[in-house]
Parts: sequence; C-alpha cells; structure tokens
Amino acid sequence: MSRHDQPTTRSVPTPRPAVASRPGRRAVLAGAAGAAALAVGAPTAATARTPRRDPRVLRSARRGLDFLGRMTAAYDDVTGGGPVLAQSYSDQNGLFATAFVYDQALAVCAALAAGRPGEAVARRLGDGLLFAQDNDPVHDDGRLRQAYNVGPYTFYDGSRNEHGLRLPDGTANVGYQFGFLGTAVGDMAWPGMALAQLAGRTGEARYLEGALRIGRWITTNARNGGALGGFSFGVDAAGNRVPNVSTEHNVDCVGFFGQLAAATGDAAWAREADEARALVERTWEPVGGYFYTGSNDGSTLNRDPLPLDPQTWSWLALQDRRFAGALDWAASALAVVDDAAQPRSALPDGLRVGGVTFSSASLTSTAVYDGRGVNPQGVWCEGTAQLATSLVDRAGRRATGRADEERAAALLQKMRRAQEGVGQGQTVGGRPLPAASGLVAATSPIDTGFGFGYFPSQHVGATAWYVMAVEGANPFRRTGLR
Repeated sequence: MSRHDQPTTRSVPTPRPAVASRPGRRAVLAGAAGAAALAVGAPTAATARTPRRDPRVLRSARRGLDFLGRMTAAYDDVTGGGPVLAQSYSDQNGLFATAFVYDQALAVCAALAAGRPGEAVARRLGDGLLFAQDNDPVHDDGRLRQAYNVGPYTFYDGSRNEHGLRLPDGTANVGYQFGFLGTAVGDMAWPGMALAQLAGRTGEARYLEGALRIGRWITTNARNGGALGGFSFGVDAAGNRVPNVSTEHNVDCVGFFGQLAAATGDAAWAREADEARALVERTWEPVGGYFYTGSNDGSTLNRDPLPLDPQTWSWLALQDRRFAGALDWAASALAVVDDAAQPRSALPDGLRVGGVTFSSASLTSTAVYDGRGVNPQGVWCEGTAQLATSLVDRAGRRATGRADEERAAALLQKMRRAQEGVGQGQTVGGRPLPAASGLVAATSPIDTGFGFGYFPSQHVGATAWYVMAVEGANPFRRTGLR
C-alpha cells in the first residue's frame, strides 16, 4: 500500500525484505523561484469563515509552501538550471538526496492549490518528472522509477554521488543506492495525476502526454488476472511483475484514469477507472466500515493490518456516501496522542500532539529502529493531514459539513503545533532549513507494521498534504486544485 519505501533503519544501505502480508509500495520495491516564499491562496467568500482558515494556520501553511520551494531548489548550485526534483526528507532522515516520485506529485498538487505563487515550483517539478520519464537509463516505455538521486552525497559505504537529477551522459540519476528502482502502480498514478493537473492549469500538451504515457504503462503492465480484478502492484527492480494488489493503488487509478478521461474525452479511460473502482469496492468491509489493504495473490483479501490511506483516499477519489464512514473509522480506530511524558516519545519536553497513526498494527508495534523502540502513540503527520483533507472535502457534500470542518480544523491546529515544535534545526543538502517550515513525517518514530517506519524528519509529502488541507484541495479530481 502506501507511497514509497524507506530502509527499515537509517543506518544501513539496503531496505529490509518485504513483509509478505502487506502489498506495501515501500517494502516491496526496494532557483530563486523555488526558494522564494510562496503565498497561500487568499480565502474566498465561501471559505473565509471556515474554522480551518485560522490566521495561525494560514501563516503555518505559507511556511510549508516555502519549505516545498526550498526542497525543490536545494541543489540549484549543482544542477545549474537543469532538471530538478525535490529531496523528499530533511538530511536527518538518512536517505540523503533521495526524491520519491510520490512526494514530487504531492508537491506539484500543493503548489498548484496555492494558486499563481506556486506555479513556478509546480512547473519545475513537473518538468523534472518528464525528464526522468524521457531519460531512463534502460527503459523507454513511459515508466518512472520509485525514486531518484537529486544532489551530491556520500553513501554509507563511502561511495560518492556528485550529480543532480541529470547525469553527465544525459540520463536520469536513478536511486540505485537504496534499491529504489522498481515501478509501482501507485507511484505512477500519482505523478500521472500531477501532470494531468499541470496540463489543465497551463494548457501545455507535453504534461498531458507524459500523463498518458504513464496511463498506458499501467494498463499494459499491471492488469490483475486474479478474481479481484483491478490492477496489480507493478514491477520490481529487475522488471519482474509483483502479483500483490493494493487497494490504495487502485484508488489512485480511479482518480488518475478519471482525470485522463476528462482531459481527453476518451471513454476508454473511464472504463479503466471503473475497473479500478470495482476492485476497491470489493475490498470494502460493510460491518466494520473500512477498506482492507488488498491482496497478495490478486484473489484473496488481506484482512489485517488495516491501514489509514485507503480510508482517506477512497473518499477523495470516489466521493461515495456508501463508503463515507471509512473516514470516521480511521479517525476513531487509528487515533493516537503523542505526549512528551510518555517513555518512548521523541517530543520536546512539554509538547503534546494528537492525530492518527499509519495502521492498526502501528498501535501495538514493538519494532526497533537504530536501536530505539518506536512509540505506538506517535502521530503519522502525513496521514493526519490526509484525514483533514478528506474531512474538508466531505464537509462540502453533506448536511453535517460544519462538523467535518471543525474536526479538520482541530487536526490542522495539531499539525501546526507539530510543525512549530518538532524537527527544528534540520537541514537539506547540509544547509539549515528555516524554523517551523516543513511538517515532520511522524512526531516520534513509528512502525507501520509492514517492515518500515517513519521518523521525526521534515517531509515533503506530509507538508504537501497539510497545505492541500488548508486550501481545501482534492488532487484526485480534475478541478480539485482550483
């Protein structure tokens, strides 16, 4: 499920093998404009009075947008104006100058949601994705790798990467050090959505053509032949098909193929979206009110653990009242409170932050990373911002919308406190990041339950979701960023 794979510790050069019970995306696949402060779009008459538009949250989101720009421009002195992607995490995460394509897509969407001030960063990242797609060192079929190297660093084994996204031979600098060489359906669908959104905003056909190449790769290479239908996981670094089926990936395809259908008028893309949606609906548990994670074999459902993002993203992509309760299940069943007074909390003294965690397994995990045990009450900031984004979207489509707005506002205030209190003094490319800029991936180390963890390092993905929640954006919908 989920977006990109991290090593299971930050001190070893290769990820731990996949956990068989979880079709996880991470574990299976092993300029001045950028740095300038970006303004959050001015509130419209319809949103100015909503509780999430608190001035403190608006200022916090501006700092978040500035962080996205800084991560994009972090290696401009190396690239010399060439293609760029944003380093996904601060240096303290231990992944060096790694740029996951999922994070790039989120940053594009968040920057577009901010309006004209964010368009320069969105274009730079979109151009970086097109460069990576057009200049793969091996393939010419429209695929993107899971991640790329975007700046100089010395790896754990002493080997040195001197280059940005473009290598001297003109090819893309793929993320071979950590094994991030595979191609996952979700990691394709998200850049596809971002490029489609860029095409709609700019009117430039090259972005739509890049998105169409991604769509054709998925439909050619990732059909699930099992009983559940839909689309399978993708391919590993060697090009071997991964048979797992992810609910989340198929949710992504619902949004992506729907956008292609709207952009092109081609009904074939609408049929592909229906194929993905049918898989998603087959993973619904009506008694519990949630979606299962997917399947190992394409036919039999995995029923445990239960992750968060199929619940949040399903609302954004489907907007179907039959499944609206998945948000309420996630808000309740995965709720956590990280308190500095807890023995395994990494929060600064006196700080307390609430939110949600990654999965049901996170709540009881005893995993150890870098010699330190995780905190089962650690807050997954990216997921908390996803939940807020989904609640804001649901608020506009039901009579009880005010309650959803207030729940989202409460989550955003908690994320603002996390932004201001966690992850201070961190760096990108060895250079200090401004205080209270990016949102950390997690308030304390957490374990997902599927062989990898999240840590208190500033993260492009978490920050982008936070900005989209404040803006009331929905990246799954064709007009969701306007």
